[in-house]
Amino acid sequence: MSDGSGLSATAVRQAGERRAHRIAFLLMLAVLLLAPAVVYPVFMMKVMCFALFACAFNLLIGFGGLLSFGHAMFLGSAGYASAHAAKVWGLTPELAILFGTACAALLSVGAGLLAIRRQGIYFAMITLALAQMVFFFSLQAKFTGGEDGIQGVPRGQLFGLIPLDKPLAMYALVLVIFLIGFGLVYRTIHSPFGQVLKAIRENESRAISLGYDTDRYKLLAFVLSGTLAGLAGATKALVFQLASLTDVHWSMSGEVVLMTLLGGMGTVFGPVVGAAVIITMQNYLAQLGAWVTVVQGVIFVICVMAFRRGIVGEIGHWLKKPL
Repeated sequence: MSDGSGLSATAVRQAGERRAHRIAFLLMLAVLLLAPAVVYPVFMMKVMCFALFACAFNLLIGFGGLLSFGHAMFLGSAGYASAHAAKVWGLTPELAILFGTACAALLSVGAGLLAIRRQGIYFAMITLALAQMVFFFSLQAKFTGGEDGIQGVPRGQLFGLIPLDKPLAMYALVLVIFLIGFGLVYRTIHSPFGQVLKAIRENESRAISLGYDTDRYKLLAFVLSGTLAGLAGATKALVFQLASLTDVHWSMSGEVVLMTLLGGMGTVFGPVVGAAVIITMQNYLAQLGAWVTVVQGVIFVICVMAFRRGIVGEIGHWLKKPL
């Protein structure tokens, strides 16, 4: 089929999709650049850290079809490693973040080699079991500080030149890290590797019949997802100058699932929107105490019933252009 100008319907659709992505990206970038003028910078830094975490998780489940119930182990382990490297070893912030990310990458290789041997709910349960092992290790290990965590983590000076104690300097660093991570996820999704991941998600048996080593692709996706989740955790530890058990708890793994589903699983910008919504609710409903989780649950049920594709998924469906 052609539209009369020599372009196929697929080419026209892809051009429209790229245009929609450019507009959405520019809008997101404008919001992030202008946000510190109207919103507390630390709040926005938290949003960006969790948005990157959700994007990493979405790469695995939304495009690889692999549901992990243990992604908090990468977020939390990288946070502990980064905090320890900065506070005890005195590494500069960029090296501390890289060290934490590298630790998460190594952990994701080991966890992935075990988990991808199974599929479906068995894969999810293996990741949950591994995450619980990391949680109890973090609770018992001396260098993690146990229930107190690692507190008073110094932000230091970026490259030995830029003091990160200034909120706007730290905000700029987090923004750059988020954009790099988001760009990597976007490029992966739209690469031949990403197309194979989608094929495995839709029909793994057919992908195998076409000659693809699906286990290798799933492992690479798992490692990339875990590494980006670790990047988010390592950055978050410096933002809040704290690494705690909260980030390795099983509830954090459930929270990232909620963010992804709420924003739109399998969409590019959905996890960002979902993370922003969840973090905003947690921040502005904090005075409700324990009732926050109840309110979140009610809102989630309403959103799932009203927006079955997630917020961004529904918007993209209305516009007929995937976002």
